[in-house]
Amino acid sequence: MKIVLATGNKGKLREFQQMCDVEIIPFSSLTGALEIVEDGETFAQNALIKARTIYEKVGDDYLVIADDSGISLPVLEGAPGIYSARYAGEGASDKDNLYKLIDALKARGLKETPAYYTAAIAIVSKYGEYVVHGWMHGKVIDEARGEKGFGYDPMFIPAGFDKTLGELDDEIKADISHRSKALALAKPIITMLKDKA
Repeated sequence: MKIVLATGNKGKLREFQQMCDVEIIPFSSLTGALEIVEDGETFAQNALIKARTIYEKVGDDYLVIADDSGISLPVLEGAPGIYSARYAGEGASDKDNLYKLIDALKARGLKETPAYYTAAIAIVSKYGEYVVHGWMHGKVIDEARGEKGFGYDPMFIPAGFDKTLGELDDEIKADISHRSKALALAKPIITMLKDKA
């Protein structure tokens, strides 16, 4: 049973390939480009929408993994949340989203504020559907620091650190990230499903 990742985000694909010890195929290599409407109200719902959509296209020989993730700020009533990838509008770049969030902090006179990342990973195969979650808590600051990572990483400082994810080494991020925590829960499920095949 081959594993397909239902994302067009190259940063996420790279992270999944680094964290998993199995080959992962990007869905676009099987289906071509595909626009998936993520109209769920939670990270879990959106992850399932993506995984189900790709699974329907590729069929029973594949196990499909989809991730929906984002950053939430209590001071903004949880925003950007599930809209993290399009916070600055449809087609916005990572930098557009990052600087819109920095501007939102500055507009409130905040140098920093608590924030957390959520990752929901959905797994869909002929044996059923599963969803797991991981979280990373910390704070965001009103500037971008560092060139590593992607998305909001240059403004997010994980709890217990004094550097942003944009400044920390990939190995450290891999140990503490919301995605790695969710993936640690997903791996036994993936192994169980592969063994069934």
